[in-house]
Amino acid sequence: MTEPGDTVAEVDWKAYEAEAIAAYEAASTLDELNDVNVRFLGRRADLPQSLRQVRDRETGKALNELRTRLEQAHQQAAQRIGSLGFAEALGESVDVTLPGERIPRGRLHPITQIRREVEDIFVGLGYEVVDGNEVETVEYIFDKLNMPEGHVTRSPLHTYYLSDDVVLRTETSASQVRTMEAKQPPVYMVSLGRVYRRDTPDPSHYPIFHQVEGLAVDKGITLADLKGTLQLLMRRLFGDERDVRLRTSFFPFTEPSVEADVSCFLCNQKGCRMCEYEGWIEVGGAGMVDPNVFQAVGYDPEEISGFAFGWGLERIFLLRHGLTDIRMLWQNDLRLLRQF
Repeated sequence: MTEPGDTVAEVDWKAYEAEAIAAYEAASTLDELNDVNVRFLGRRADLPQSLRQVRDRETGKALNELRTRLEQAHQQAAQRIGSLGFAEALGESVDVTLPGERIPRGRLHPITQIRREVEDIFVGLGYEVVDGNEVETVEYIFDKLNMPEGHVTRSPLHTYYLSDDVVLRTETSASQVRTMEAKQPPVYMVSLGRVYRRDTPDPSHYPIFHQVEGLAVDKGITLADLKGTLQLLMRRLFGDERDVRLRTSFFPFTEPSVEADVSCFLCNQKGCRMCEYEGWIEVGGAGMVDPNVFQAVGYDPEEISGFAFGWGLERIFLLRHGLTDIRMLWQNDLRLLRQF
């Protein structure tokens, strides 16, 4: 070992390296390794002191290469000691024959579940699933859907306006218009997604909710086709014994317009609180596409016909599981979400 204060020329660097490597290899604990590191690479050690004094390029290069080799020896010793420590700790505190901790698994939100289920039903029927724009123009959300100027839906009290001509969509129907503009009949499509309305939150209303809207356009389509489609959907969602009835109603974009009811799946039409003792539960609106909507997209209403419907996914979910408050689906309460 060199004495403190030796000059660069006085140090036997080969012996210094050999002694350092041997010390690193002999260290068995982190404390011993730290002592070795201070001894050979610390501020007062010969190598760092000599590097401060060196003036010629060749000597500086040689000493830097030596420092690199010693640093590598230190890293290898640290890895070796760390592995020994981990193995020792593992042997003392862990029984490797015991099962590991179960990692909690996430799950899809109930609305995502019902959305995918509805999508699968219509994909099985040959429908195309279309993603629409959540930000739409007044032209596509109102004008081309035959909404009259004074209709309540156009009011800023009902709809979120981003500008005079741009709104957050109140329904996914605009994607039906865009699809019909992009292709000629036959058209079979569904659009599912978030919609926005200026509703005060209560058990049956929320300013953000999800809709599924379907459209079928072809030659010879009738109300019977609409009823059959809705009946299949309701049976898939609520049970094989469900029936559907249509009641007359009014919507600007369908003529004739109907409200669809499903036979109560809790009491089997005997009467209960869910169906208000009527045996039927209202699901949503539907109807035959209004000829004015066809004309707005360049279709000839004399040649083709079609039906459309639009229902809330939250409402379907609430009915299916007997929940009474739509707000429960937006509270992220794990006690509820873990049930589905």
